Amino acid sequence: MNLHQFRFVQEAARRNLNLTEAAKALHTSQPGVSKAIIELEDELGVDIFARHGKRLKRVTEPGQHVLKSIELIMREVTNLKRIGEQYSAQDSGTLSIATTHTQARYVLPVPVAKLRESYPKVNISLHQATPHEVARMVIDEVAEIGMATESLADYPDLVTLPCYEWQHVLVMPNNHPLAQRERIGLEDIAHEPLVTYHPSFTGRGKIDAAFQTRKLQPRIVLEAIDSDVIKTYVRLGMGIGIVAEMAMRDDTNGDLVVRPMGHLFGQNVARVAFKRGAYLRNFIYKFAELLSDRLSRELVMRAMVGQVNDYEL
Repeated sequence: MNLHQFRFVQEAARRNLNLTEAAKALHTSQPGVSKAIIELEDELGVDIFARHGKRLKRVTEPGQHVLKSIELIMREVTNLKRIGEQYSAQDSGTLSIATTHTQARYVLPVPVAKLRESYPKVNISLHQATPHEVARMVIDEVAEIGMATESLADYPDLVTLPCYEWQHVLVMPNNHPLAQRERIGLEDIAHEPLVTYHPSFTGRGKIDAAFQTRKLQPRIVLEAIDSDVIKTYVRLGMGIGIVAEMAMRDDTNGDLVVRPMGHLFGQNVARVAFKRGAYLRNFIYKFAELLSDRLSRELVMRAMVGQVNDYEL
């Protein structure tokens, strides 16, 4: 048996047993993938996949155990490569970060800049995606660290840690009637045209839940994934906006009134995620520390071996 066989089996499972797609992802031929899988099955003496003709139909019970072992082996192979990279070039390499637009735009610029000051030979690869895609990128080792508000805690293959708390804010033009009020209730905004996030992004679930709890139906006239887009349409008079408070910290135009909405929508927690069992290089620990004073190197190391939980932060 060899690593090529392990990789082919793993990719076939990832591609929903579609050998053609697995072959494309691995830059090889479909017959080559099929042959490698059969050779591994013959050597192990078990069927990893149940077949109908030449098509793979499902993962067998022994195949599930084989896939778990392959996952461990391939993870350790990746760790070996990273150990080699770390000790052959201590202060260089690439840090791949998967994150949402809000984090990339409003939270990460300062930590990224500070990391480059400490490690000028480290390149940054920034992947912007949905929270679900962020999680998948870390699990699939496209990225070494993920950052988002939603979804990350839902994946057992990830080690996730709270990074910071934030709340939504209401934004409106200076001349809007609600701009004269210091404290605004759900009933006050339920019948206003609202511009806010797409349901998969930036704590939108808490906004919907707050209205549902009070049996109110909000008038959402526009959804977006980008806080700047939301603010643009608010400025055009389409409605009042609900955005993350981070999106207003550096907004110096002075044409929008901002009101905190934590009392209505609650607090949100931005989280960082690492693949469970992954080897983290020195500059990844440094980057985590730059993201939050809660995330010390020692704490992240303990979390990676299952010796910490959220309550210790």
